Amino acid sequence: MADIKLEIVEGCRMPVRFINSDEWHLAEVLSKKEIDGKNVYYIHYIDFNKRLDEWVLETRMDLQRLEMPRKDKTPIKDNKSQNGSRPCSPEREMNGSSLLKQQTSQKGANFRKRKANEEDGQLSRSGTPNPIKQESESNDEIPKIPRQTGSMVAHNDDIVTRMKNVELIEIGKHRIKPWYFSPYPQELTKATCVFICEFCLKYMKSHKCLERHLSKCLHRHPPGNEIYRKSNISFFEIDGRKNKTYAQNLCLLAKLFLDHKTLYYDTDPFLFYVMCECDAKGYHIVGYFSKEKESTEDYNVACILTLPPYQRKGYGKLLIEFSYELSKFEGKTGSPEKPLSDLGLLSYRSYWSQTILDILMKMKENENGERPCITIIEISEMTSIKKEDVISTLQHLNLINYYKGQYILTLSKEAIESHAKAMSKRKVFIDPKCLHWQPKDWSKRGKW
Repeated sequence: MADIKLEIVEGCRMPVRFINSDEWHLAEVLSKKEIDGKNVYYIHYIDFNKRLDEWVLETRMDLQRLEMPRKDKTPIKDNKSQNGSRPCSPEREMNGSSLLKQQTSQKGANFRKRKANEEDGQLSRSGTPNPIKQESESNDEIPKIPRQTGSMVAHNDDIVTRMKNVELIEIGKHRIKPWYFSPYPQELTKATCVFICEFCLKYMKSHKCLERHLSKCLHRHPPGNEIYRKSNISFFEIDGRKNKTYAQNLCLLAKLFLDHKTLYYDTDPFLFYVMCECDAKGYHIVGYFSKEKESTEDYNVACILTLPPYQRKGYGKLLIEFSYELSKFEGKTGSPEKPLSDLGLLSYRSYWSQTILDILMKMKENENGERPCITIIEISEMTSIKKEDVISTLQHLNLINYYKGQYILTLSKEAIESHAKAMSKRKVFIDPKCLHWQPKDWSKRGKW
């Protein structure tokens, strides 16, 4: 009996070979198109982040193990979909985050609890890792409108937004492959490369357009106020209302590398802090973070991003450190909006660990030879890191021990050695003396 060749359609699953590798991993087909007479398929690797999604030929697919999509379209549960750093298929990711996910069976109960509490003027906090971001978690009962926070929150994927639409961007001297979808104008996404002015972030469809723009562009640094400069590192504060065009262009650029960012156009309630490297040609954008002018949850960061060419150079921690320096000037403790992306959590965990361990290691015995004492609140006040983040970090490092009715922090030899190694790699730190900034009271709408 002759073998029947199954047609590969959207929703099919089969093992796909990684590029330049002999490893195979289960993948799901999201789209299909024809190029030069050959079928190519846009696939998502199950349990891996969407930034690895790509177009592949049939030669990289194991068609012998092809699984057709289920007729009832019920998502097949992924055993690893709860592992935090590797979100599941976009079809099932539409209501979760890349780090903290709720079980499907909990959604109805959480929604009912939330509705009851909303009638009393508050949101439910019971059993949810991120109460504010639960507003779009039930597709059946809540309109599909993502909350415009500008953070990496749960949003609604569809056939368009779950696929990368920009093949390549050129910004400054760098050409970068984007990781995710970004709502650039459709005529730009048809081009092989989108060209972006590194000073004003205006986007263009050809290199010729970029050359003409650069001959007229007067900007050599981001708009707004320069509030920090040391050596070749500068920070600019940009008001999303006063510099709307720049802020919107920044959001479009950031969306290429942030999966769950929902804010593109309503930038008025946000401040943007752009970090630049400066040289004789101008100020070149390295990364940025945004924060709400008024945050009811004391969030000091909404979105944070280091552009790929500058990653793994310590700039991510520098952005985080700067956000906490602003919180110190404000006299508050702060925390990033939750949930964080996989890379975001790694960066924050590392920063929190290094900062807290640095304080603990500098503590000395008193004159009577007694062990030094410090409270969680004291650590929080010294670092401006929120108490909950301090506790979770100490637990992550396994430093808290319960002994004779009290909690004791124990620094192991491994923790000390690991901290010394990590600090030796950090070359750049924020110098508070170089920060010239005064916090504003944004509760008065006239200052917006």
